[in-house]
Amino acid sequence: MPIRVTLDAMLARRGMTARELAARVGISETQMSLFRSGKVRGIRFRTLAKMCAVLQCTPGELLDYRHDPDDLLGVEDGLE
Repeated sequence: MPIRVTLDAMLARRGMTARELAARVGISETQMSLFRSGKVRGIRFRTLAKMCAVLQCTPGELLDYRHDPDDLLGVEDGLE
């Protein structure tokens, strides 16, 4: 998948553990681990906003995208 989670780099820059972030955001450590590993199919905007508020960053600093032409296959109206 061309979308990568770069949360670990931000945690390192902020000197924060994933456990601490999970507690401050109000999600389980399991959910945080799944997000960090990229094994989730989605994240609620509210959860992402809380992460950004705690880490004082933008969503683009937690996620990265690498273009893949296959991403356009089967997309008719731009929304799935």
